[in-house]
Amino acid sequence: MPMDAREIETMIKEALPDATVEIRDLAGDGDHYAATVVSAAFKGKSRVQQHQMVYGALQGRMGGVLHALALTTGVPQD
Repeated sequence: MPMDAREIETMIKEALPDATVEIRDLAGDGDHYAATVVSAAFKGKSRVQQHQMVYGALQGRMGGVLHALALTTGVPQD
């Protein structure tokens, strides 16, 4: 069963409470999403580390329940 965009957003925000999260369903099938995640927790982290933090928030659902997630991450602009 595919993941709902709200569920993805909730899981990310639970792991990164300050995050601004935008989710888009790319194919309309509930399996292919794009997410933009902005969090102060990413400060000083490489892009790979930022993505790993988001994938960690999804608790192993990537590649299974959630087939594809295109990520854009960043830190808030002051």
